Amino acid sequence: MDLAPLVAGHILHVAYFTAGVFLLSIILNVINQLVFYKRKEPPVVFHWVPFIGSTIAYGMDPYQFFFASRAKYGDIFTFILLGKKTTVYLGIEGNEFILNGKLKDVNAEEVYGKLTTPVFGSDVVYDCPNSKLMEQKKFIKHGLSTAALESYVPLIADETSAYVKTSPSFKGRSGTIDLTAAMSEITLFTAARTLQGEEVRSKLTSEFAELLHDLDLGFTPVNFMLPWAPLPHNRRRDLAHSRMREIYLGIIQTRREAMSQGGATQPQEKDTEGTDMILNFMNSRYRDGKPIPDKEIAHMMITLLMAGQHSSSAISCWILLRLASEPEITEKLYNEQIQNLGADLPPLRYKDLEKLPLLHNVIKETLRIHSSIHTLMRKVKNPLPVPGTEFVIPTSHTLLSSPGVTARDEQYFRDPLKWDPHRWETRVEVEDDTDTIDYGYGAVSKGTRSPYLPFGAGRHRCIGEKFAYLNLEVIIATLVREFKFFTAEGKEGVPDTDYSSLFSRPVQPATVRWEARS
Repeated sequence: MDLAPLVAGHILHVAYFTAGVFLLSIILNVINQLVFYKRKEPPVVFHWVPFIGSTIAYGMDPYQFFFASRAKYGDIFTFILLGKKTTVYLGIEGNEFILNGKLKDVNAEEVYGKLTTPVFGSDVVYDCPNSKLMEQKKFIKHGLSTAALESYVPLIADETSAYVKTSPSFKGRSGTIDLTAAMSEITLFTAARTLQGEEVRSKLTSEFAELLHDLDLGFTPVNFMLPWAPLPHNRRRDLAHSRMREIYLGIIQTRREAMSQGGATQPQEKDTEGTDMILNFMNSRYRDGKPIPDKEIAHMMITLLMAGQHSSSAISCWILLRLASEPEITEKLYNEQIQNLGADLPPLRYKDLEKLPLLHNVIKETLRIHSSIHTLMRKVKNPLPVPGTEFVIPTSHTLLSSPGVTARDEQYFRDPLKWDPHRWETRVEVEDDTDTIDYGYGAVSKGTRSPYLPFGAGRHRCIGEKFAYLNLEVIIATLVREFKFFTAEGKEGVPDTDYSSLFSRPVQPATVRWEARS
């Protein structure tokens, strides 16, 4: 008996049934949106497919999605993100409402903890009570003193120059270079040499670079939902974390042994003495008097390495892409150094940076358009009435703020998508010193009333803001001394943005053409 017709018929029946169920789910989803919407909740962005909702539109280009939705629904709206109701509140008022929300009402740990803990490690960042995180940020702030920042300038310049001298991509008088790879390496070396110390910098071999790459795989968006899944990239992430923790614990143990013998606690390199973050953590104690366990020190060092490198890598790429598209700005930066520092271009010092306003404005303008993080989320813990509206955000929702929207809003910035560093010559973003708050790591400005928030705001504002500016300024100043940059042959303008990762970056390859100065 030939069973093929029966099997084929069964398969066809299953296909028809599945299609019918799918079609019915779409119909019910549309009816639910049109008929059964809740008047006290923000409007839901219309979508056909349940669960998927607006995930694809948001994931492909968040800013386009935000501005298009704002045009239809206003500043406050809800969209479905992989089955989760996510309420967006755009604009300055939205940033204030979400980023300065009370701890009892909004929570970052429940959103990001599952994603970051396998990468950074346990008992740090979002894997500990917020009060403990604030203490950890206080330790880091103490380690980023003015004296430390001053000592970092020659180290960053030295690492950048050394990379130029040894990289095959900079051989000869001219050539092209893939900025994605080059800036990833340079910012890794500078972050390691400064924040991490000479021991870690000496271990930045090909093995360490591979470990960092594998650890970075943990930030793939799918891990917001499936951080535990036995996927190949998660296995590599876990192995990399284990190995990097082992490296740091080895360094800490060696130092403790030296301390017990009355010896040095860190490499006696003159320009790093007193600025080593490992030593800073080893000498710090929590409020209850307990020292930081070695495991937590290792995990905080992993966090610092990745935090100090990720955003700087992407932003430095964007800066050089912008300079290549407008070479006259590069020449202005070069001449600024000659005029303000001297024709012989002496070694950069910390105090020199304040004499280079155009350099600072180039970085500031690039951060405005190309902020690495387009979305900041918080879990709603209590029903939240939105002031001035009838809306009440229920606890089943996640709140979403996008400071990058105000930075791209023509209400605040004329011709907002035009990269124009000169706009900052007449525009000053002054934080209100009277509107400060101490979350546990020192008084900081609430800062959410500004349309320019590249480092976030509130209790989770980036503690490494000053280091980020310093790192970028020294790297770019050093490269401008060596090269002119131009758009690569066959390319026009700057590449589009790749939003597929947690950190926005240029679509690869991001290549530019360079010419060595005489």
